[in-house]
Amino acid sequence: MKKLVASGVAVVVEQGAGEGSFASDDQYREAGATIADADAALGADIVVKVAKPTLEEIAKLPPGAMLITTLQPLTNHDLVRALAERKATSLSMDAIPRVTRAQPMDSLSSQSNIAGYKAVLNAAAALPKFFPMLTTAAGTVTPARVFVIGAGVAGLQAIATARRLGAVVEAFDTRPVVKEQVQSLGAKFIEIELGQSGEGSGGYARELTPEEQQKQRELMAERVAAADVVITTALVPGRRAPVLITADAVRSMRPGSVVIDLAAEMGGNCELTKPGEVNVVNGVRIDGTLNLASSVAAHASQLYSRNVSALLGLVLKDGNIDLDMNDEITKGTVITHDGDVVHAPTTSAMGGPKA
Repeated sequence: MKKLVASGVAVVVEQGAGEGSFASDDQYREAGATIADADAALGADIVVKVAKPTLEEIAKLPPGAMLITTLQPLTNHDLVRALAERKATSLSMDAIPRVTRAQPMDSLSSQSNIAGYKAVLNAAAALPKFFPMLTTAAGTVTPARVFVIGAGVAGLQAIATARRLGAVVEAFDTRPVVKEQVQSLGAKFIEIELGQSGEGSGGYARELTPEEQQKQRELMAERVAAADVVITTALVPGRRAPVLITADAVRSMRPGSVVIDLAAEMGGNCELTKPGEVNVVNGVRIDGTLNLASSVAAHASQLYSRNVSALLGLVLKDGNIDLDMNDEITKGTVITHDGDVVHAPTTSAMGGPKA
């Protein structure tokens, strides 16, 4: 707020918007913002949100307004069409190109980092075993075995957190290039021969063919069966998450084992995942909790605000909107502009943003 106000921007904050992350209305007022109801906030020239808007909220935007939020445009076609009809300029935080200059704006990475961390803590709390090896007068307790699928930002943070807690960690990714990163965190990199590299453009993994996915599932089944905890992070933008853990693989796990599916929002990497729910099959706990970053609300909000501030620094000049559609970041992030859908989606892949 302070930076925006200092640049000459008048800021309106929805009443109570910061309560979930322990930021009071009074703190926003002290920073120079005006507190108002949701309708007043939606009437601004630039509207910044965390979650995607509803159709009703879009209808309240002034024609020609700018909206900055996470739209997931490849799956929310109705919202994109509504924004175009409203002649709104919309920028989606999950469409920011993966270029060095855009790293401070990369909310996918900042929130995936939190999700990977919290996934391990949730697994440790649910697992009926210690994570570390313990030598006691009553005997030695062996460490938990954790298998992480996908070594993007969320996966690497999960590896690091599980290692800090003392678990033995294995990890898999279709991109051989991440092997060194996995090993640097103290985990074992599992190499599964798929016939060709899973490396795609821009540091992402490419989408695997159905035949490659089937081979991958079969080769991973042994690792899944041996694990106490499996954490999955594989997503393909705009499509259902690939199923990497079959029902049979879950049934091969020991009772008390835990699966944390970070791809639950897009259907899940586990065949038995129920998005938004925790269910138990043959004694195996399958956790499909959504939006894990929100459970670390203070830091999630702090990091997201920095991402948004960096993006605002790109589209504002001397307190006014200055949208350069020739800039590679702007061009990649803008979804609708002047009544048209202008976004050209790029392909991404397993494991989320590159590390």
